[in-house]
Amino acid sequence: MADKKVTITIDGQEPFELPILNGTAGNSVIDVRTLGASGYFTYDPGFLATASCESKITFIDGGKGELLHRGYPIEQLADNSSYLELCYLLLNGELPSENEMAEFTTTITNHTMVHEKIAHFFQGFLVDAHPMAMLCGVVGAMSSFYHDDLDINDPAQRHRSAYRLIAKLPTIAAMAYKYSIGQPFVYPRNDLSYSANFLHMMFSVPAENYKVSPVIAKAMDKIFMLHADHEQNASTSTVRLAGSSGANPYACISAGIASLWGPAHGGANEACLNMLEEIGSVDRIPEFITKAKDKADPFRLMGFGHRVYKNFDPRANVMRETCHAVLKELNIKDPLLDVAMELEKIALEDQYFVEKKLYPNVDFYSGIILKAIGIPTSMFTVIFAMSRTVGWISHWDEMLSQAGHKIGRPRQLYTGETSRDYVDIAKRK
Repeated sequence: MADKKVTITIDGQEPFELPILNGTAGNSVIDVRTLGASGYFTYDPGFLATASCESKITFIDGGKGELLHRGYPIEQLADNSSYLELCYLLLNGELPSENEMAEFTTTITNHTMVHEKIAHFFQGFLVDAHPMAMLCGVVGAMSSFYHDDLDINDPAQRHRSAYRLIAKLPTIAAMAYKYSIGQPFVYPRNDLSYSANFLHMMFSVPAENYKVSPVIAKAMDKIFMLHADHEQNASTSTVRLAGSSGANPYACISAGIASLWGPAHGGANEACLNMLEEIGSVDRIPEFITKAKDKADPFRLMGFGHRVYKNFDPRANVMRETCHAVLKELNIKDPLLDVAMELEKIALEDQYFVEKKLYPNVDFYSGIILKAIGIPTSMFTVIFAMSRTVGWISHWDEMLSQAGHKIGRPRQLYTGETSRDYVDIAKRK
């Protein structure tokens, strides 16, 4: 990979060379692993210019608005594939054959049930506990149920753990929701698709039959797909760092869930709904558009533009079509959804938004869809975590399969006190 080198001279020391590594796409990187011998480290808060690993799973080009999973554009996958097929692709590196897909689907379907003792865990939570708190705790506790498959050096055991996590997360997530509203748990059904089964466990009750709308199930599947993986984000990096210590997969995924829970990471679609509630009605939109254009005003339109995608979010167009299909299917009269649709129109036509490329992103549309379906905002990040589990576990598995992987140990720029002597408490001023 290294076909060039950069020569570095620091403080009059002898010049030394650092290799330049080239990937198959994206920026080249300077290999600074030997830099410490010179007495210096690099300083990069937020790791904005640091490649922390080598990966073949997902590639993002924010300037071009490109998101590739194993080389396949997300738009093609979202239009032609399914969430479970994407799971297979992320885990295995290639799209499955017809037989492989059938076998994988059967395996996941047959693992959706959870041990009955796991259901009892929920009784230890207060009824007003946040669903993410329950998800984080229960997923971490799964290691106590599957301790025969915790040898992280065995690829077969790693894959069985991956299958369990993909299969059981929707069941656990639905349990968290049911517990929070005081309804009985609904067990999974093997005759339903992955997404339809999740909706069934969320919304059905023993007193009556629940029919899953194919349009809503398809929309749910697309939400899962569009959030499945997003390169080396905060939660994925958390899973990799936890995994580098040799922690079991359930502990690692629980760590990823905790990281995702942070509002700067996984709360974007919930923030969009909060913004719509703040606006309240269509007639108040001009007031908030003016505020959004005023640099001195702290108000910002949530769900427009993206930190990574400087042009457009490639997932947004897929989600936009899905959003309109869901609203048409449900024919809901909700003032907040009216606000959302008017905001979308303005963002796509107003010169200010067009010039600054502040287009609606995937979080804007997914928040609208989830609200229309009837999922409360407290469950939005839970669904994000369900979707992202396959990305997390794929990166974890990839890291452990690479030769020479090491425990993560970032360095620091120390700015505290230097060495000083202890003073007896009686002599302190």
